[in-house]
Amino acid sequence: MSTQGKYLYMVMMDVDSANEDEFNKLYSEEHVPFLLDVPGVISAARFKTSSNGFPKYMAVYELESPGVTGSEAWRKAAGSGEFSGIAGAHASNRQQVTYERIYPEG
Repeated sequence: MSTQGKYLYMVMMDVDSANEDEFNKLYSEEHVPFLLDVPGVISAARFKTSSNGFPKYMAVYELESPGVTGSEAWRKAAGSGEFSGIAGAHASNRQQVTYERIYPEG
C-alpha cells in the first residue's frame, strides 16, 4: 500500500437502509469533495463491508498531520451542504480514529 501522508483518519458508521442511497450519493458527491479541499487532506476513499459486527461504511482520509480534523477549515467543510443533516439523522454506530504511520517511516 502506498501512502503519501503520515496519518490516516477513519470514520465508520451504519446507515438505515431506507436512506442508504441518498446517504451514499451525498457522501461521495458532496461531503468527500468538500473535505478534499481542506488544507492537509491528501486523499480520501470510501469502503463498505459485508462482515457482521462492524460498521457497514468506512471513509479513510490521508492527512498531513493529526490536527487537520480539528481545524476550522475541516469543521466548516464537514458542516457544509446537505450531507451533514442526512448523516446526523440517518447514521448510527459512528466511530472515528486517527492512526499514525509507523512503517515505513516517513
